Amino acid sequence: MNAQNIAIVGATGAVGVEILRVLERRNFPVASLKLLASARSVGKTLEFKGRTWPVEELTADAFKGVDIAFFSAGATRSREFVPAAKAAGAIVIDNSSAFRMDPGTPLVVPEVNAGDLAHHKGVIANPNCTAAILATAVWPIHQAAGIRRIVVATYQSASGAGAAAMQELEDQVRQHGAGQEIKRSVFPHQIAFNVFSHNTKVAENGYNEEENKVVEEMRKMFHMPDLPIVPTCIRVPVLRAHSEAITLELEKPLSPAEARALLEKAPGVKVVDDAANNHFPMPLEASGDLDIHVGRIRRDLSNPNGLVLFAAGDQLLKGAAWNAVQIAEELAKPARAQAAE
Repeated sequence: MNAQNIAIVGATGAVGVEILRVLERRNFPVASLKLLASARSVGKTLEFKGRTWPVEELTADAFKGVDIAFFSAGATRSREFVPAAKAAGAIVIDNSSAFRMDPGTPLVVPEVNAGDLAHHKGVIANPNCTAAILATAVWPIHQAAGIRRIVVATYQSASGAGAAAMQELEDQVRQHGAGQEIKRSVFPHQIAFNVFSHNTKVAENGYNEEENKVVEEMRKMFHMPDLPIVPTCIRVPVLRAHSEAITLELEKPLSPAEARALLEKAPGVKVVDDAANNHFPMPLEASGDLDIHVGRIRRDLSNPNGLVLFAAGDQLLKGAAWNAVQIAEELAKPARAQAAE
């Protein structure tokens, strides 16, 4: 890959820190590095490849000479500063929801639709974490048997709401153990020892924002604008990594054995499907792994063309930082760089 001048916007946040770690983990060719955040983070430092790097203030002038800018500071900051990054010549990989449904912005999971990168106009959107995990898990099956309909229930960890939410879960567990009052500030309900509907606004169609994102983003990535999807998104007291119970209706029958064989060869997927030992995907084991764990692969007893599976994936990695770095790896490939010239 060609060496790139990198900027990370929101470098001190949970996803920003993971992007830095994944760049190092993947030995990504970084020619220069800018760590950008709000003024209150200026003066902090982060480690990268044995060096200490200062955090600089995010300004419109911060992108001079940057090749790839990772944005992980929320939709408001993205809308404010992405135009400046583009104007400076950087390609933006945005982790927020700001541009995902913009028809001119590719929404990419590299295992699914890397070809869409050829049509970018300076901005590439990283999908919602839940959609990224779902897309990676079911794409190999879709290629083999065609998906007619998806019903998915998600079990979403605190990490999906950021570092403060993860801390809130840990704090509440300690408070519960000490017999203290449970305090909350990030989530609308107690997260420790509880589950509740995803903490986003419920729209007029009865689905919350997270559920509607899953529907819209899966349709866009799969290039299937009418794909029927029924999601139910639930927040659970897990620190890191999301899980999903997935029921698929296919165009033609696909046996569990056939599906398992496809998934074992699929990039970005790790099959965890040991029925004899009742060992299937768990967020505890998926945490820290770049791959999506898939198992509980079985027939839908109510539908001859149905298939059921369970997946777990690290929300901060494949659901955010790792997917973003994968996109950067695609952009940094010499053939891709030459095509963009």
